[in-house]
Amino acid sequence: MSDVKTSSSAVEAHPVLSLRSVTSKHAGVVNYINAQEAHDESELLAQIGYKEELNRNMSSLQVFGIAFSIMGLLPSIASTMITGLTGGPATFLWGWFLGGFFIVAIGYSMAELASAIPTSGGLYYWTYYYAPPKWKTLLSFVIGISNSLALAGGVCSITYGLAVQILSAVFTANDGDFNITDGEIYGVFAAGIVLELTVACLASGFVAKLQSASIIANNILIVIFFIALPIGTAKNRSFNDGKFIFGHFENMTDWSDGWTFLSCGLMPVVWTIASFDSCVHMSEEAKDPSRSVPRGILGAITGCWFLGFFIIIVLNACMNPDIAEVISTPSGQPLTQVFYDSLGRNWAVAFISLTAFCQFLMGCSIMTAISRQLWAFARDDGFVFSSFVKVVNKRLSVPLRAVVASAIISLLIGLLILVGSTAASALFSIGIVGNYVAWMTPVILRYTSGKDIFVPGKFHYGAKMSFCINFTALAFQAFLIVLACFPSTRHPDKDTMNYAVVINCGIWILSVVYYFTYKRKYYTGPKSNLDEEVYLDTINGVEGSSEDQIDTVLSSSKADKYA
Repeated sequence: MSDVKTSSSAVEAHPVLSLRSVTSKHAGVVNYINAQEAHDESELLAQIGYKEELNRNMSSLQVFGIAFSIMGLLPSIASTMITGLTGGPATFLWGWFLGGFFIVAIGYSMAELASAIPTSGGLYYWTYYYAPPKWKTLLSFVIGISNSLALAGGVCSITYGLAVQILSAVFTANDGDFNITDGEIYGVFAAGIVLELTVACLASGFVAKLQSASIIANNILIVIFFIALPIGTAKNRSFNDGKFIFGHFENMTDWSDGWTFLSCGLMPVVWTIASFDSCVHMSEEAKDPSRSVPRGILGAITGCWFLGFFIIIVLNACMNPDIAEVISTPSGQPLTQVFYDSLGRNWAVAFISLTAFCQFLMGCSIMTAISRQLWAFARDDGFVFSSFVKVVNKRLSVPLRAVVASAIISLLIGLLILVGSTAASALFSIGIVGNYVAWMTPVILRYTSGKDIFVPGKFHYGAKMSFCINFTALAFQAFLIVLACFPSTRHPDKDTMNYAVVINCGIWILSVVYYFTYKRKYYTGPKSNLDEEVYLDTINGVEGSSEDQIDTVLSSSKADKYA
């Protein structure tokens, strides 16, 4: 017998206004949301509880583009190459392949939820929707903060990589007669944030077109890489053999070989193929989001997984076999050194300049994504200064204040760069830990307190297959959270400490304290911004619909079917 009860008076009885609601024994009163039965995007968004405020300019390709751009294969591999090669070329290669397999499962897990409830709020909204009544607002608030922190960490790590690449190009162009300091890195980092802020403030139509341009730029860069590097290597040096490419392990840490393989091999792919929740945060600007968002998520993940695998094979074949020399390059960028060794100074400078440009596009895309997350969170009064941040510029159809807030947060977190390279490396781990906690929570709740109210969207593989994939994804994410918090050495000190655990736990603790001392008075979960006129327009816009007809949409057995 079903635990779900329907309510035709949901509009008057409950603070979250939508077309109708259902009552679950475990999850309480929530909106009835059925993406498969909604006639259009406006009706589906009204079911979720919101009116249209942003223009839907993004096609499936452009939604894919924002995740693909943020992942930015070659720029990301350049930023994480030191970590991967610390375990040797085989660790770098097979760690990428293994990690990518499990990340596809994580992507499926998110795509399924995004198809069912496509909203810019994403993770914190889903958490509220599926959580038990007593825990809804607190869990939703903490996940909203965690997801925002993770995206801010993503902005910082991407822009930090941009700064290092720009300075490595300058270093190479000057034949090493240039000293790279932490202050200079932060200066270039700050300039990058300001430029990304400027681009993200442009009209939403331009931002959508930018994703298409980013896809083209990244693919051109990859094509140049596949052609130029092997030709240069064949001309100026010899290729490494298959044993080196596929089977050479070299442990340069004081951890065991097995742990080094996991920590050094998995982290590059986990950091690179990340932030695909950016597609979710663009849901209210996407056409047919119940289809386009899942396509964007899984398309970006699988494309980067396979392309990245072949990129690493080429790198392993063309690099100097003295791994220690590649890692300790004075330029600070192993990829710069690889190109310098095979193609000479001018080609190395040109290629790293192109890589830096693509990394800048990555920064613009993730700045756009975090601004939509902060805007959605502020719309529900979950963010600091929500009434100010949630305002949308109607002329540009862009939440300008949320973009500025995103940049300010990133500049503050980026101050870790001034502490030193070890502290700066925490920028990479912050995003992993924060994201995985935020991604896991609604999935766990969907299978526990929310199991009787989950109604799949247009992307779903069936209950049994879905459970197997989601279980695999949860197990891998739990392991990665632990892995990302470990230091690089078995005997850490203040200089080698992994500060990700300190920063993330500190933010979570402060979030809980802030919630109980102040924010719970204002944040009560997702708040509908539908007014009576919008509500009636949505009702009347559905052919043959009325409140009574809408109230009969869900039979009690339908929700149980997908539990």
